[in-house]
Amino acid sequence: MKGEGGNGKAGRERPRVYQLMVRHFGNTNEARIVDGDLEENGCGKFADINDAALVSLGAMNFTHVWLTGVLEHASRTPSPGQPAEEAALVKGKAGSPYAIRDYFDVSADYAENPERRLVEFRQLLARCERHGLKTLIDFVPNHVARSYHSDLLPELDFGARDQRDVFFRRDNNFFYLGKEDPGGGPPLKLPGADGGEGGGVFAPETEFGRVTGNNVRSWSPSIHDWYETVKLNYGHDFTTGHDTGHLPGPEAPVEEVPDTWRKMDAVLDYWHRMGVSGYRADMAHMVPMEFWRWAIARARERDPGVFFVAEAYDGDEAKLTDGNVLEALLGSGFDAVYDSPTYQLVQQIYEGPKWGNDIDAVLPKGERFYASARYAENHDEVRLASPLRWGGLGMKVGKPVSSLLFGLGSGPVMVYNGQEVGEPATGRAGFSGEDGRTTLFDYWSLPELAKWVNGHCYDGGRLSQEQKKLRDWYGRLLQLCGEPAFTNGEFRPLNSANLTNPAGGRLGDEAPSGHWLYAYLRAEEEGGQVFLVVINLHGEQTLGGVKLIIPEEDLREIGCGAGELRFRDRLASDWSATTTAEALWKEGLALPDLPPCSAMYVEVGKRLG
Repeated sequence: MKGEGGNGKAGRERPRVYQLMVRHFGNTNEARIVDGDLEENGCGKFADINDAALVSLGAMNFTHVWLTGVLEHASRTPSPGQPAEEAALVKGKAGSPYAIRDYFDVSADYAENPERRLVEFRQLLARCERHGLKTLIDFVPNHVARSYHSDLLPELDFGARDQRDVFFRRDNNFFYLGKEDPGGGPPLKLPGADGGEGGGVFAPETEFGRVTGNNVRSWSPSIHDWYETVKLNYGHDFTTGHDTGHLPGPEAPVEEVPDTWRKMDAVLDYWHRMGVSGYRADMAHMVPMEFWRWAIARARERDPGVFFVAEAYDGDEAKLTDGNVLEALLGSGFDAVYDSPTYQLVQQIYEGPKWGNDIDAVLPKGERFYASARYAENHDEVRLASPLRWGGLGMKVGKPVSSLLFGLGSGPVMVYNGQEVGEPATGRAGFSGEDGRTTLFDYWSLPELAKWVNGHCYDGGRLSQEQKKLRDWYGRLLQLCGEPAFTNGEFRPLNSANLTNPAGGRLGDEAPSGHWLYAYLRAEEEGGQVFLVVINLHGEQTLGGVKLIIPEEDLREIGCGAGELRFRDRLASDWSATTTAEALWKEGLALPDLPPCSAMYVEVGKRLG
């Protein structure tokens, strides 16, 4: 942030990540039968992510593709050598991509020839590499499906050699329930799909039971628990607190670390050898920091460029550190961590009661600010265009939200498939109900994204003009986010300097300024690139007559403290202006009318053409 410099990784390309849910992305079956099966609703395939798709994503300025949900997971659909799971073990018919059934295999649903699914996945990785796109997959270290069994590497199965008559043992892979634990004792009783009775009993857990993935120690987990998964044991009894200092250090030899560590290291090595560029680590805060330091160090010995981004939430009581877990994860070797607080604050501006002025207070500090992964959508969050949230503004709200968040810091920016064309996630698909999210658990296709897919031509042939313009806008935003000011430059917020400025974007009798307008600078070291980012977050009102004060101190420190300056918007308009540095801190920069849900990325310089 101001005065703290950039992210310390000058010259490194800023990751711009397209989150591609394979199950949905290339699915052109538009039947969309509620709770439909694979035959009725279809499923995206690895082969659907063809050259045309990858050329289009590259042209949009993405650098990485996050192939979401590719690992084999529990499903009610049979495949060669793998019968369908019992309904009690699976959420929905397709199942959660985060209930992993085999860490060393991919879902047969995604293969044109299920028996050659790994061959087809390798071919996809090769296509991505050929088009200059790096690949990320999910690494799900905290839990596995109750039915986990590796057909490919059974010698690395979890739990096969566990001692099941104790809750915790260092080299057990799971945590085992005792008869005194809540839920009525054995057998393990799983909830019905409606949350009531009728879920059933999982035969292997009639004599013993295991803790759920969300740390629930009960013989009768609820529908709201991760009941279809079981918690993995990293050599620390999570019921004793957050102190994991007894675990091995980052240089410990393989034979001295807990058994689960060794197996997870084998997982990372396996996919690296196959050609994966990096990992999005699911719920990383629930796994000991000692494991991350050890495992990431080993991964970087194999490939110094391997990329790790952590999904993590400091407010979760399940975190395994007493301090800020996001800081701890970065200190353990992660390249980036999720910035959930800023995302949530921006959402609260639309849903009340927050203002743009409240953003600065929640922004991460120091290195974490620059290393945070920014997103406006992902598979866990409500779609921006959903009528249920974000003020019900539809696809247009994506512009102010994404431009605000993506311009912050220097870490990854992530776009979820369908976001770029205003996917609203309306209606019920199956297990997850109507909640404004694209279902994780069901066979489905995305009605708006399918218009861009257009029979696997990926040419947007069925998109409306508004959707085409939105997608083009995202491409320009992503290109700008990769420029030096946003990759190496420091961040300087401007709302605090405009609180008493009556021309600071007020509506009606608002005071102070800063409800709907948010502005900041991104600037390289003196003499480098400078951008002014200005956003009108309001969904209906134009902000007119804005004169934005830029403090003299900021201008001097970024090398713009004297002389004539030129301003030119490079995101959404052809607006330009010329003024003096002195006028900026005394009178402010006179901006054009800012339409509802709009943003400007204004390059600043002395001799711009």
